[in-house]
Amino acid sequence: MQYSEKVMDHFMNPRNVGTMENPDGYGKVGNPSCGDIMEIFLKIENDIITDVKFRTFGCASAIATSSVSTEMVLGKNIHEALEITNKVVAEALGGLPATKMHCSVLAEEALKEAIEDYLAKKEK
Repeated sequence: MQYSEKVMDHFMNPRNVGTMENPDGYGKVGNPSCGDIMEIFLKIENDIITDVKFRTFGCASAIATSSVSTEMVLGKNIHEALEITNKVVAEALGGLPATKMHCSVLAEEALKEAIEDYLAKKEK
């Protein structure tokens, strides 16, 4: 299986790793068939993502897609962030092997869940 240089860079040097106390938005998704679990933590001010952290248990692709997706959403408003699809995440990494595309779906789903969590808290 051949990974792009960008995938390897984000795997070896992931950005925004960690957790966050009292995040404004939190999402956790998993794929039981491959065992990957991804968590996203968001700090949001005036609907702008001001900080983002992730914690991922998974393969190189899962870690790389988590890392690049956090870079992509930082500084964006939540509506822009919701437009980030798994295909955009995979393209940002220079592509993923077909057997690893599900990892980019996890990144998209975790991000959407974290934003939905933020919106639900905001409504209360």
